[in-house]
Amino acid sequence: MSKIKVIVVDDSVFMRKILSDIINSHPSIEVLDTAKNGQEAVAKIQKLKPDVVTLDVEMPIMDGLSALQRIMDVYPVPVLMLSSLTKEGADATIKALQFGAVDFIAKPSNIFKINVEDMKNQLLEKIIIASKVKYRKKLLYRTDTPKIIKKNTLISKPDTAKGMIKKIVAIGTSTGGPRALQALLPKIPKAIDAAMVIVQHMPPGFTKSLASRLDSISEINIKEAEHNDILFPGHAYIAPGDQHMEVIKKGSHFKISLNRNQPISGHRPSVDALMYSLEKTQSKDIIGVILTGMGADGAKGLKKLRNNSAYIIAQDEESCVVFGMPKSTIKFGVVDKVLPIDDISDEIIKAVEV
Repeated sequence: MSKIKVIVVDDSVFMRKILSDIINSHPSIEVLDTAKNGQEAVAKIQKLKPDVVTLDVEMPIMDGLSALQRIMDVYPVPVLMLSSLTKEGADATIKALQFGAVDFIAKPSNIFKINVEDMKNQLLEKIIIASKVKYRKKLLYRTDTPKIIKKNTLISKPDTAKGMIKKIVAIGTSTGGPRALQALLPKIPKAIDAAMVIVQHMPPGFTKSLASRLDSISEINIKEAEHNDILFPGHAYIAPGDQHMEVIKKGSHFKISLNRNQPISGHRPSVDALMYSLEKTQSKDIIGVILTGMGADGAKGLKKLRNNSAYIIAQDEESCVVFGMPKSTIKFGVVDKVLPIDDISDEIIKAVEV
């Protein structure tokens, strides 16, 4: 088999060297070339046609976001972003994922503090996953969603009947998730009589930026979940990076419980952890949704929910970046509907109104 060919794009000579050495250490992957800015990268990508590109966010002449948008226009190819662990870096990363990047790797702001061994494991695994992504027009969802101007802020006190929710929509996703959520959540009306709880596999520092970005383009209010948050209709809560999110019932209300218990199947937050907690509430008004992602997180939890009369929706293979999580759930025979990402919001609305 031919090797996976990679172009490394970074303005730092030091980083280009580290990344190239890591990539070339794998017997099935090789660095085809490097580039020191976005402009140079776009030209080399068009000429050399790599299988995967690693792309730094902050660069002179043409930055990573500008280069990414240009790459998606001229030669769509799986791109992994390298992002600094800062709020600005996180915000740029979320935009990059919504502009078409497959995934990202967080790096310290001080490049001399990089844990090379940890980066090696992440980088090689993500390059292999990215190389299997086939870019199709259906994967490049619209990025020009109009900005929504909200009239109401997040309700903070459970002192009115507004705290009573008809149903809970639980969503699990991983690789390709930010873009899928961008296609789904802005179509959910503010008046929906359901709360939404979402697990997106992401490290700490990035889920807050994801929630903020999605909130700005959606009618419903979307936030990074906090411990003891009460679920309200027309609101969505995203699990913070490195914390499991569970839902517990307290009287007539449902609350968020966060913890740092052991990872489940290597994940924290874990989709299964969320689904297990919902099953324990014994509520019959749950809608489970499994979206694009690598692996099988969520399948076992959704099976438990389905056994308790939940309605289960899975994203179809054609619109997934990676079909692993939906496929694993479908194999259990517990999925009621398999749909393209663009149709899932309508199905959720119908299921809530039943």
